[in-house]
Amino acid sequence: MTHTTPSVPETISMQLERYSNIFSDFDAQPYPSRTLSVDFIDELKRAARDKRGGEIELILHIPKQEWNEPHNTAIKERLTTHFKKYYHLFWEEKRRILRIGISMVVMGILCMVAATLIEFKDPSRNLYTSFLIVFLEPAAWFLLWEGMDQIIFNSRHMSEDLDFYRKMSNLNGRIHFKSY
Repeated sequence: MTHTTPSVPETISMQLERYSNIFSDFDAQPYPSRTLSVDFIDELKRAARDKRGGEIELILHIPKQEWNEPHNTAIKERLTTHFKKYYHLFWEEKRRILRIGISMVVMGILCMVAATLIEFKDPSRNLYTSFLIVFLEPAAWFLLWEGMDQIIFNSRHMSEDLDFYRKMSNLNGRIHFKSY
């Protein structure tokens, strides 16, 4: 019989001067709907980058004089909503990029096959078949290379953000506030 020990969450701990450090300075909405600060998200990304990707616990340290339990609850909900929303958006965007890339590669191959068949079937080309070959060959290469670029590079570029939001969307109640 094997025993598995529960995994211990890796901790991201951030010290804040006030609750508003989490949010954009330009958004005056209440915390439950306020836009998160780009600086805050960037700092979280840096902190999460070297985490393995298992369970993560986010601890936000706030000064005692700023402490407000209703704010804590609203901010936890806001962060959870934000991370899950953006995880799904990045996931869908990556899937869209991969679909486009694969479609372009397939269309490129089909253009190559069509150009080859025209060349093979009619070696004494007329104006129409010559035009088709001149049109199909560059289109085939463009679609093939651009499709591969989408699959290899553009989808990989999305992976860093997707990985961050995957880690953060799995916080599941592991966002805590502590006073200092």
